[in-house]
Amino acid sequence: MADVVLRNLTKRFGDTQALADLDLSIRDGEFVVLLGPTGAGKTTTLRLIAGLEKPDSGGIEISGRNVAAEAPAERDVAFVFQQYSLYPHMTVYENLAFPLKAPIRKLSAAEIDRRVREVARMVRIDHKLENRSTRLSGGEMQRVAIGRALVRKPAIYLMDEPLSSLDAKLRAELRLELKRIQKELGSTLLYVTHDQVEAMTMADRIGIVAEGRLMQVGTPREIYGNPANLHVAARLGQPHINLLPAALLPGGQPPAGTKTVGARTEHLDIIVGKDANAEIDWIEHLGDQNHLHIRVGNHKLVTLADPYLAIAPGDRISLTLRDPLYFDAAGQRLS
Repeated sequence: MADVVLRNLTKRFGDTQALADLDLSIRDGEFVVLLGPTGAGKTTTLRLIAGLEKPDSGGIEISGRNVAAEAPAERDVAFVFQQYSLYPHMTVYENLAFPLKAPIRKLSAAEIDRRVREVARMVRIDHKLENRSTRLSGGEMQRVAIGRALVRKPAIYLMDEPLSSLDAKLRAELRLELKRIQKELGSTLLYVTHDQVEAMTMADRIGIVAEGRLMQVGTPREIYGNPANLHVAARLGQPHINLLPAALLPGGQPPAGTKTVGARTEHLDIIVGKDANAEIDWIEHLGDQNHLHIRVGNHKLVTLADPYLAIAPGDRISLTLRDPLYFDAAGQRLS
């Protein structure tokens, strides 16, 4: 495996700034997720590391080696794309074996067979080795695509939203599988997604990307609890963080310069029927919890509540703040 260092990475496509002075270090054996909306620069970052695009400026190091002049095949990376990209005329076995048959690898037939069967068991597709890829389900095809990357044992795995085309149940299953495999192998993995659940559940560290810039890097807990600015605060949390005027709700001690208060569920205290300053608009019943849609004057909030809390739409409640997040007029975190 390997560590990866990106220094001042910049890339433009015509008038579009895809990346601007991006710095990122990925430690050997680390699972790092880049999280951001479409067009943020996440996929461009992967393509630059893989050598599929050339940076306008900046450096890329893999295992301490400057790879700027190296062709994609020389960089020892494996890329898993959003679409499965399997060879439809080949069986699962043949798809898994294909990367190992390059003359440069000089592997024996016995070693290829050993690796293919080992990886097939790892991604739990060994019972389908003789099936053609066109006869697989979406989840099985993605397992094969991931397996085809694993079988090569590269320095780093690059994965571009590999689970986004699957249904929710399969995504949840493969999230667990992928994290398990990465831990077993001790592999270095850079994963791109716009799904906050994927980022929170799989990453050792998350990098929040917006408009080609890396806004903040940290553990999931750090990014959630200590966001550097409003954009980062809005990327994680379900329901989304409530952004409120500084004087809207009682409680807390806004520091000087506070323009916006960020209030997640854990920052809001609800008391039914006492000194009411808010009203329940409606309630989403989600089984183990409720989403409360609350109105305070002209402002609307959403928070979680115990499903057994005795409230109904139209009820008046008291809403107070408890240690919320504070941001200045530029959206930067104050405390």
